[in-house]
Amino acid sequence: MSKQKSIILSRRTVLAGAASAAAMGILPAAAADELKVAAIYTVPVEQQWVGRIHKALNAAKDRGDITYEWSENVANTDYERVMREYAEKGVQLIVGEAFAVERAARKVAKNYPKVAMLLGSSFKPAEPNFSVFDNFIHEPSYLTGMIAGAETKSNLIGMVGGFAIPEVNRLMHAFMDGARSVNPDAKFLVTFINSWYDPPKAKESAFAMIDKGADVMYAERFGVSDAAKERGIKAIGNVIDTAGDYPGTILASAIWHMEPTIDKAIAAVKAGTFKAEDYGVYSFMEHGGGSLVYDDKLVSAEMVAAVKAKEKEILSGAFTVKINDEEPKSDG
Repeated sequence: MSKQKSIILSRRTVLAGAASAAAMGILPAAAADELKVAAIYTVPVEQQWVGRIHKALNAAKDRGDITYEWSENVANTDYERVMREYAEKGVQLIVGEAFAVERAARKVAKNYPKVAMLLGSSFKPAEPNFSVFDNFIHEPSYLTGMIAGAETKSNLIGMVGGFAIPEVNRLMHAFMDGARSVNPDAKFLVTFINSWYDPPKAKESAFAMIDKGADVMYAERFGVSDAAKERGIKAIGNVIDTAGDYPGTILASAIWHMEPTIDKAIAAVKAGTFKAEDYGVYSFMEHGGGSLVYDDKLVSAEMVAAVKAKEKEILSGAFTVKINDEEPKSDG
């Protein structure tokens, strides 16, 4: 079934598994070869954020650790229904993003306490089965900020984000802190397009910033790098590496690796130790949840050395990147 044929729900069934066992307190162990996982996405799996979750789940499926099916383009108003459908059919672990559907998702979790839930959320876990995660890639974001701060000639950097929620805000602030650490004169233009997937709108917002003098763009959303490429300036990527799509444009990217989070949850369900926890820490660099990639043809050897030195400090604990979840504002 093509994505276009269903506005409310586009489901691709990959494999099937067995129903979950009864639970008391901590959820029950699952048979090693029978863990059934489902994911619910409000955007296409091609979108960078959910794409990382999808990639990690597919990796687990390919290893034979789980069976996996998913639904994409699920409307917020339909999220609760889809969660219930998966829970009723015996899925043992449901993964997704609850940012715009917190009440509905948590309501379903209470109704199905024997089903493990792992959802992206800015809020806390809820017993017994609602665990949360977030893309805490503020550390590599700081490093990309250092590169941007050294690259800008106008000392004006444009930043286009989706929504001003903690998981976006903290990455932007870390990026800004990194830029200021090497260039105290750096200033920022910040805007949010209030959409997770609207490349044309993001592109137009980027054009407006470039017209105001921004010569480096922070591409938190798809569409920003397109604007940078068309105007001949540089950009910083986020969550995934898109340098191959924009040769000569992407200086560096902060990459999110969802595998540590997904693998930890799968292991817990299989072992019967899954409970309500915050899995956010598994996105930290020390767990392999975040990393930096850069184009050594665009970034100077001097800056590469500085970034690697700072990365070493982060990994050793000698330097801690500040987490600031407040909405970032433009300078001036």
